Parts: sequence; structure tokens; C-alpha cells
Amino acid sequence: MKPQVEPGTTVAPEKYRIVIADGGPYLVYGQPPLVQQFIMPNGEGEIWYFKEGAHYSTKDEPTALCRCGYSQNKPYCDGSHEHADWDPALTASTRPLLEDAEQIDGPEITLTDNEKYCAFARFCDAKGRVWNLAEEEGQEAAELTIREANHCPAGRLSAWKDDKAPVEPHFDPGLGLLEDPLLRISSALWVRGGIPVQRPDGFTYEIRNRVTLCRCGHSSNKPFCDGTHASFKFRDGLPNRPDPNGEEY
Repeated sequence: MKPQVEPGTTVAPEKYRIVIADGGPYLVYGQPPLVQQFIMPNGEGEIWYFKEGAHYSTKDEPTALCRCGYSQNKPYCDGSHEHADWDPALTASTRPLLEDAEQIDGPEITLTDNEKYCAFARFCDAKGRVWNLAEEEGQEAAELTIREANHCPAGRLSAWKDDKAPVEPHFDPGLGLLEDPLLRISSALWVRGGIPVQRPDGFTYEIRNRVTLCRCGHSSNKPFCDGTHASFKFRDGLPNRPDPNGEEY
């Protein structure tokens, strides 16, 4: 069966895909770039932008990335999942994200929100919280709504100017290791640019422009992140400072 594609998503070229090993790691094909992405505050302390950190190789075909949270060689799998105390079960719904999303209709922008996919990145709280901004009139509120929704790495939030497609940022296929220095924790695996994610049984989840996958091993919505890493205080042991010369988004 052909996988479903979320509106606003451009599907990545065929070489790119992520296959979830049965009870094991994420197997990454196509050699997409793998880069730390730090969740950064602005001068007012509001979560505002991403900044790149260290780069990691995906030359192995496939490259096995840790999913259980116990590898001593993160971001790569070292086989720890075979002995770790974790539940690898894939519990996420197979329904498209938007089918279970709340819709907030504002005067300028419509906002859709499926909180099951929250990765706790907190971009939605800057400048007046995105749900409030969506209901305000004026160009400034509309632009802030779009910005905050587009910075949601999980795609939980989408901003729409019409009913055909959301206003989506363009991403080339790539992977980000999300880091949250303000909370001193590590976060999800950020999958960008329409890379398919496939279960061990061959089923492909809805292909989306922005996806966050659990890498702490504790999400209740696997394979997707549900923000549990924050309460679990997950740390991946990777460098904890962004590259001063790294790109910003």
C-alpha cells in the first residue's frame, strides 16, 4: 500500500528512508546529514531558534542509530538494546496526524495541533503562545503564528492560510540530534524533508516534512517523541555546546 503523505510535504528522494529494526535501532539509508541542533533562546530568554553543533557520519549503509537510550556510543547503536530495561513496542497510531488534530480558526491563520506528537521544544510559547496568537488580528500576529508553528520540530503544529496546504518551511532531507541546553537535556531525533519511517513489518507511517523520533527509549508514543525525555532528564553524552560557526534556523 502506498504510504500517506501529509499536506505540505515534499517526499524525499527514494534513496532516503529510516527502517525501525525489530526491537532495535533506527536503520538510516541514503546517507542524510546528521547534525546536532541546539534549541536556543533569544535575548529575552524565549525559545527562538536552532543552532548547529557537531556533525556525525552516516556513511554506513545503513547507519544504525540508538533508539533505546542506553548505547555507550551515541548517537550510534552499540547493541545495548538487547540487554537494556526498556520497551521497544511501537505504540503510535497509524492514522494521519491531522485526523486527530484540534483546529483553531483565527481571523488570519488557522492552526492545527495534535498534542500527542509534542516534543517539548517550547517554540510555541514565545511572543504570546501560538494558540493565542492564532486568534489575534493583524499581520504581526499572523507572522508570529507561522514562525512558532514552523519551528515545532515534531510537526505537532501547522499554520494554514487556506484549506489546501499549511505554510511549511522547506527542508532538504536531513537528521538532527536535538539538544536543549536551557534544560540541560537531550531531545529527539529530528527527521526533516519528507524521509519515510518504516516499521519492521513493512508499514510506512504517514510521510511528513517534520518528524521527531524518540531516542531516550521512554516515549509512550513510539517511534515518535512525546516529550518524556524532559522528565526523564535524558542526556546523550555528546558535546553540549553549539558550534559558534554553525548555521542557524
